[in-house]
Parts: sequence; C-alpha cells; structure tokens
Amino acid sequence: MLKAIAGVVVILVVGLGLVLGYAATLPDEFRVLRRISINAPPEAIFPLVNDHRLVAAWSPYEKKDPAMKRAFSGAASGKGAVYEWDGDSNVGKGRIEIVDSVAPSKVTLKLDMIKPFEGHNTVEFTLQPQGETTTVTWAMHGAVPYMAKLFCMLMNGDRMVGDDFETGLANLKALAEREASQARARQAVAH
Repeated sequence: MLKAIAGVVVILVVGLGLVLGYAATLPDEFRVLRRISINAPPEAIFPLVNDHRLVAAWSPYEKKDPAMKRAFSGAASGKGAVYEWDGDSNVGKGRIEIVDSVAPSKVTLKLDMIKPFEGHNTVEFTLQPQGETTTVTWAMHGAVPYMAKLFCMLMNGDRMVGDDFETGLANLKALAEREASQARARQAVAH
C-alpha cells in the first residue's frame, strides 16, 4: 500500500514538474489583434477612439457593468486623456491613458489593470484608409509573467480578449457608419 501511495506521489510530482516546465517555455509576451473594415473616412472614426467619453458609446466593457464607477482626468481627448474605472468582476479596476495620438491614423494607450489581476499593457488603434473604407485595427500587447503563463494554459486569452475586441469593433463600425451617413446627408442638404 505504501508503495502504491509513493508511486502516485511520484507521478503527481513528475506531472506537476512537466506542467511547470512547459509553462516556462511559453512566450514572454502576448499580442491580441483584431481588424474591421468601416465604410467611413479615418477622420470620422478617429474622434471615437481618441476621446474616452466617446469610447463609452461603442466599448463592450461599458455594457458588461453599467454600474461601474468612472472618472476622467487630464486632457479632454488625445495625449494625456485618462480614464479610470472600478467595477464588478466582469470589468475589474484599472486606468487607461492616451500616451500618443496621431490624427487621424493612430492612438496609443497605456493600460494599467489593478483588479482582478495586475497587468500593464499597451493598446493601439490604427486607422488605414482603403479607398472608400478604413481598416481599423485594435491591438494589445504586453509581458506575460510566469504566473500568467500558468493561467494561459487553462484559458485562451487571445479568444477572451479577442472576442471583446471583435464586439467593440462591430459596435464602432455601426456607430461610425451611422454618423458618416448622417454627415453625408447633412452635406447633401447643404448643397
């Protein structure tokens, strides 16, 4: 009986060692990226990603916890604009600051998550005109500490965050195309 228990313990220790060893071989950085084509010029889309107050109209995270506490500080939009939130387990607690803003093509943000786990990542929105449309890319990248590697073995972070990015980009597309259509209609009436 003692030999059987010792055998099980050895198998468990070896198995745990293999899992921990495999986790150590995973990449030290991650990148999540999603794209969408929007039937609007970059100039019409840019303000929607360059102003935290306007992001609320299309961000999937705003709908996950409508009761979350929000605070805006710094610049009204563009570089230096800060948005902080504190919500339930669906959105956690964090801070995001626009650290670079190049109209109408790119917005770079520094994301500092506090809860449910600490993380410091870079988020980028790039807008590339493609004839009558604009390709919008939402990307996030950052370091993956060892403990996060263990978590990533259980959960697909790209799919979890990527699904939110896809939802957000679809919302952004609907909003930007509606606003662009309304602007074209106003322009037609003015002429």
